[in-house]
Amino acid sequence: MTVVIDAENAVVGRLASRVAKLALMGEDVLVVNAEKAIMTGNKEFIFAKYTQLRNRKSISNPRDMGPKYPRRPDDIVRRIIRGMVPYKKPRGAEAFRKIKVMVGAPENTNPDIVLSDMPNTNKYITVGELSKHLGAKF
Repeated sequence: MTVVIDAENAVVGRLASRVAKLALMGEDVLVVNAEKAIMTGNKEFIFAKYTQLRNRKSISNPRDMGPKYPRRPDDIVRRIIRGMVPYKKPRGAEAFRKIKVMVGAPENTNPDIVLSDMPNTNKYITVGELSKHLGAKF
């Protein structure tokens, strides 16, 4: 049985901790509407942070350009969730394999959990806006 979570208007960090906990308890988790999840904070600061992460370069070896950071909204959310899971250990790797993140929602999908708590601030952007700023085509 798969637990479906709707990420629309959900704060990404809270969503990630909830998804990680469910996956570590052995549940299969599907996150839909990843592009509608929100990040709180100053818009320019968030854009600057993620742009800096995307443009990392090695001084000594031009081929050593890692780590790679994603552009697509589903990959951004999945990477944030990965930070909440001990993915280098067998238990965490198994839990991380059980997590699926999607842009949009497939037809006939009824979410089991809806995390639509709007934050009490007006300083936020959606993950979709961040992705478009980074150059994603979704």
